[in-house]
Amino acid sequence: MLKPFSTLIIFAILPLLLHAQTTVKGRITDAKKKPLAGVNIAIKGSYDGATSAKDGTFSFTTSAKGERILTASLSGYQTLEIKAELGMPQEFNLVLKETVNELKMVTISAGSFEASDEKKNTMLKPLDIVTTAGANADIVSALKTLPGAQQVGEKEGLFVRGGTGAETQTFIDGMLVRNPFSTGMPDFAARGRFSPFLFKGTTFSSGGYSALYGQGLSSALVLESTDLPDRSSYSLGIMTIGASAGVDKLSDDKKKAYGFELDYANLDPYFKLVKQKQEPVVAPQQLNFSANYRLKTSKTGMLKLFLTGAWNEFGFLGESLEYPGDKEEFRVDNKYVYTNISYKESLGKGWKIQLGTSFSTNRDKIYMDTINKSPEPSHVRARQDFTQLRAVVSKNLGQFSVLRFGSEFQYADERSALNDMHADYTDSYSASFAEADIYFTPRFVGRFGARYEYTSVLKAANIAPRASLAYKLDAKSQVAFAYGEFYQKPEQQYLRFFRNLGYQRATHYIASYQHVSEFFTLRGEVFYKKYHDLFKTVPSYNNNGTGYAKGAELFWRDRKRFRNVDYWLSYSYLDTKRDYLNYPYEVQPDFAANHTATLVYKHYMPSVQLNLGATYTFATGRPYYNPNRPQTEFMQDRTRSLNTLGLNVNYLTTVGKAFTVFVLTITNVLGNDQEYGFRYSSDGLRRNMVGPMAPRFFFVGMFMSFGIDRRQEVIDRQ
Repeated sequence: MLKPFSTLIIFAILPLLLHAQTTVKGRITDAKKKPLAGVNIAIKGSYDGATSAKDGTFSFTTSAKGERILTASLSGYQTLEIKAELGMPQEFNLVLKETVNELKMVTISAGSFEASDEKKNTMLKPLDIVTTAGANADIVSALKTLPGAQQVGEKEGLFVRGGTGAETQTFIDGMLVRNPFSTGMPDFAARGRFSPFLFKGTTFSSGGYSALYGQGLSSALVLESTDLPDRSSYSLGIMTIGASAGVDKLSDDKKKAYGFELDYANLDPYFKLVKQKQEPVVAPQQLNFSANYRLKTSKTGMLKLFLTGAWNEFGFLGESLEYPGDKEEFRVDNKYVYTNISYKESLGKGWKIQLGTSFSTNRDKIYMDTINKSPEPSHVRARQDFTQLRAVVSKNLGQFSVLRFGSEFQYADERSALNDMHADYTDSYSASFAEADIYFTPRFVGRFGARYEYTSVLKAANIAPRASLAYKLDAKSQVAFAYGEFYQKPEQQYLRFFRNLGYQRATHYIASYQHVSEFFTLRGEVFYKKYHDLFKTVPSYNNNGTGYAKGAELFWRDRKRFRNVDYWLSYSYLDTKRDYLNYPYEVQPDFAANHTATLVYKHYMPSVQLNLGATYTFATGRPYYNPNRPQTEFMQDRTRSLNTLGLNVNYLTTVGKAFTVFVLTITNVLGNDQEYGFRYSSDGLRRNMVGPMAPRFFFVGMFMSFGIDRRQEVIDRQ
């Protein structure tokens, strides 16, 4: 069955042609003509580059042609960018200017991992997100390789430090995103909706996050959209599961840009080659589009408009637990539109303003039926419309300190129906917030803030104080502490029926140490989180639930020890229990593992323009409910430990005038059984294992970029 597919893989990753190489070399020093070692020199938007030696010299080869941007960066120095005409051997003498303040300044770090092209002391860059094996170019999947995140494969969402997926909120340019994931199937997690290439910065806060954001008991995923591109470009992708095309056009005056992207995926041919656990009725297929417009309104001002939409459909037949020998059918049809408008400007004298508005609508049609059995099939129709307005003003206080304050308003219209039964509600939510970063000294900073929230559906308000402290031990090391109160409404499926509920609350305490140099990162963190007023369904619907989560985490990254190798290791220890939903008392929930570890390995081979990647993940078994046990043994059974290895191979070349990436990705290469849990029949006599639809997933793609070297965009989106 796999022979035609294997042949396709072999031919897809063969180099199509040889390409000429140009040598770029030179020497780099500081302003006092002292040689600088360890400087990263690269062609912007490319893998091509080198690291300077002890005497400041560097040399590398590239296939790029024409006018390009050469960058040089080193921690503690201003990043240098110069224009270079490539195509013939060149030698450069570069000078970096020291940024003394940035080198010595302490930053707030407790609970936060950042991935941004613009910030130093980061844990992951955007390129790391899309080249992580097994992540399939999905932001959340890549973030699961960081400490704090749990390996939950049967539900969508980012499960962090004993919190559910619903307790992590996603924000784009400061605004909350409803329905950030495609609609999932029972026991099958859906992907995130947004491409990582839309964002220049990603902040994953596993706890103790800023007062500028709310309604997430556990964590916040904060995404910042891209500004103007360096130049116009066009892209084309051909995959074993579909195709994509895109345009990013920069105006001649380089003050505005527009773009769009369209991609279509259909797994029906793939499912015919690779047998699935469930019998597809409608193979997964999706159509996604996005459009954007960016305008530089002044030297410091930027207006950005973003629109995206998606259509997804999937259906399958599975064995019925209740009626042995019969089939159960489940189908979902989802349509989604999201639009975001943001504007930022400097008002002078240290004042800045950021305004934003967003609107999204999500519509689901779900069909469920046990074939040839009563009662009649179930038809679920759901619609969520969400509108938001937001304003944030900031004021510099002296040389380093800053004050931020603002307000936001959200209006949600929730409509759902099960056959002829309807359950609708609306909610007006408003919040005000203020936060200040106070630098007592360049080495000692405190962040103090508070957030006020009111929601009409609960007819309740809250005030959430938050505070962080950080002290820089030396130029590369610092310690940090964070505390905060975090509130969140019960999930929408409960608010549709029960309005006499209150906020859920979590209290965070975090302490961290990190050492960050140009090539090494070491980070350790301990935390304690106390849950109050969690939602329960027994003996009646109430807010009497409790819980806690505590643990320790470690992150290590090394980009120097082995030539052309970048790897990181993360480990999380989690001790958590909660009494919520229908739990009879506090126990470890079914989405939490005590020990989780991930090793990510990336090896670039410049001589053949090949990038190899591997991700190995281990997690101890998770609890699951066995109805055959007495209540005193609730959630005492455990799944087997999770062991999975993902691989990817990316070949970088040029086809005609297009920079091209050939991609091969395989998940769970060893074919280990991934046991997420079990589902039992109502009499407890039969059960089914919850796991992925197939032991492995294969992906092959070719992605071409015209007009700019975008080979780093190792795209394997599905």
